[in-house]
Amino acid sequence: MKKEYIIPIFVPNLGCPNECTFCNQKKISGQQTNVTETDVTETIEYYLKNFKDESKYIEVAFFGGSFTGIDIEIQKKLLEAANKFIQNGKVGSIRISTRPDYINKDILKILKRYHVKTIELGVQSSNDYILRRSKRNHTFEDVIKASKLIRRYGFKLGHQMMIGLPESTELDEINTAKDLIKLKPKMIRIYPVLVIKGTELEYEYREGEYKPLTIEQAVERAKEVTYLFRKKKIDVIRVGLQNTEEITDPNQDGSEVVAGPYHPAFRQLVEADMWYDSIAERIRHINTKVKEVEIAVNNEDVNNVVGHKRENIAKLKEFYDVEVSVKQNEGLKPGKFEIKVLSTY
Repeated sequence: MKKEYIIPIFVPNLGCPNECTFCNQKKISGQQTNVTETDVTETIEYYLKNFKDESKYIEVAFFGGSFTGIDIEIQKKLLEAANKFIQNGKVGSIRISTRPDYINKDILKILKRYHVKTIELGVQSSNDYILRRSKRNHTFEDVIKASKLIRRYGFKLGHQMMIGLPESTELDEINTAKDLIKLKPKMIRIYPVLVIKGTELEYEYREGEYKPLTIEQAVERAKEVTYLFRKKKIDVIRVGLQNTEEITDPNQDGSEVVAGPYHPAFRQLVEADMWYDSIAERIRHINTKVKEVEIAVNNEDVNNVVGHKRENIAKLKEFYDVEVSVKQNEGLKPGKFEIKVLSTY
């Protein structure tokens, strides 16, 4: 199986006429200027030179802003620059992210022409009140229509949702996940809301009108919706914002994050919490008082089983009085584990 590589190209706010309360794309992406076709070519060439794996599938991804809201001629120039690398066999496909209200048949026909394979929609919530509250300026009906069109035209559909939006509850986010599942995306990104400098949300936060989630709350909510997507075999391709020089610890110089559930290993916190739940449940169902167990997992799961800073090992000892050791077993599929009782009380 070929390893997949993504070449990210950020087009912050270039196609977006409004700013949501939480959004400052140029800060989030670390990109401060608009992108040209020359930038696209140079970026792709740079990444191609630095990829080590010979057996790889490469996709160029236009992130940030709303790609299909860009002036159509600029869209074509950016796509053409990337498409040249598809034509010469160096790149496999193109991926874009955009708003659901910027999708129609004409746009999709153009994207087909330039070998775009995947379209990700920034959904954020399926609750129209929360969308209005965050000044998204689209409705969930727009998401439904765009998702159906994208799938009808043969593109891979991706969705992006947020947890911790103003006035959004855990139930709202679970309902959003369920609503998205009905639209049959192939992949999902889950982003906790961070308060970014220069946004309306920063003003609301400083005025006491918005209270961000704690890390613990954000992990719990992200975990619950991840369970729902995985149950339906929808690939959760990201949990948490990409760490950059700007999106980092609020206490660090140069950080654009004012407040919110920032953590450099947010996804690991979520994955580790899910592993803890599974292991704890298995231990509870053993018909004896367990003192020591050995857990065998695939090598790629070891860090998540142990937990960030060995938190899972510590919690199992604290709450169940169980000593846990972890053993690598490449014969087990990722996500699977075996538990062996070494001693009992």
